[in-house]
Amino acid sequence: MPEKLTNVTLITEFLLMGFPDDQVLQRLYASFFSLVYLAALMGNLLIITLTTIDQHLQSPMYFFLKNLSLIDICYISVTVPKSVMNSLTNSHSISFVGCASQVFLVVFFAGTEFALLLVMSYDRYAAICCPLHYEAIMNRGACVQMVRASWFSGCVYGSIHVAGTFSVHFCGSNIVHQFSCDIPSLLTLVCSREQILEYVFIIVSFGFAFVYFTLMVASYAYVVSTVLRIPSSQGRFKTFSTCMPHFTVVTLFLSSGYTAYLGLNSKSSSSLNLFMSVLYSLLPPSLNPVIYSLRNRDMKAALGKIFGDKMTTNI
Repeated sequence: MPEKLTNVTLITEFLLMGFPDDQVLQRLYASFFSLVYLAALMGNLLIITLTTIDQHLQSPMYFFLKNLSLIDICYISVTVPKSVMNSLTNSHSISFVGCASQVFLVVFFAGTEFALLLVMSYDRYAAICCPLHYEAIMNRGACVQMVRASWFSGCVYGSIHVAGTFSVHFCGSNIVHQFSCDIPSLLTLVCSREQILEYVFIIVSFGFAFVYFTLMVASYAYVVSTVLRIPSSQGRFKTFSTCMPHFTVVTLFLSSGYTAYLGLNSKSSSSLNLFMSVLYSLLPPSLNPVIYSLRNRDMKAALGKIFGDKMTTNI
């Protein structure tokens, strides 16, 4: 037993070494991250503003979209500002508590977003497959309860994973080969055989994620079968176009997350590893406002009231 404890390291901080040491490259990364962060911030804030003040954007779909934008702002704000600050100050350190907080908040917001995407798929199912009962099914109280359940499930999800990751001993190096603290990279620093609990949590989480994904696929299968029965081709296109933004967001979110967490070796500091982590952290929050607003007539009309019809007609 004493021999096993000799290699245990008391870590008070971690070093985020995802970016190269070259200061010019670090400043380029910082500039890129800052631009993407500002774009994501402005786009999501715009959606929150429009869905709050415009009376035509008060349906359940836009209520869920407002919450999705809020989640995206929180999600991207957990890692990007700290990474930009580290690059500009040429500092790589993050405290143990700061790292644990990053892990909790990232998993919290990612879990909440995934649960909310399931709710949004159910909303599309109710709207297209049960149009006569839609208002009764998706009443204000039900929508609020579903959003609360999404946030609560994300909180539970984050708490479980931060407990599983940081209730172990770390051996040797405190270098994390990423621009932020993430679970796969941290597990490579854990003493041998102590990762089992977190691996169990990951397997169980992916089990729940698979169930959620199956429910999404089932809802869209019903939606597609209903749309195909619409006699008018124009009606089929119009109905299906209301689902395409959500389906695109789900595909983007799940594919980038799967690749970042399962498809790469977290022990390496390869450019591909870093690129996929950046993709998972930046792409969904940045593209969600674009996907949901550019092909949505109601959003264009709301934008037209603020910025003028000429701007929106050119979109």
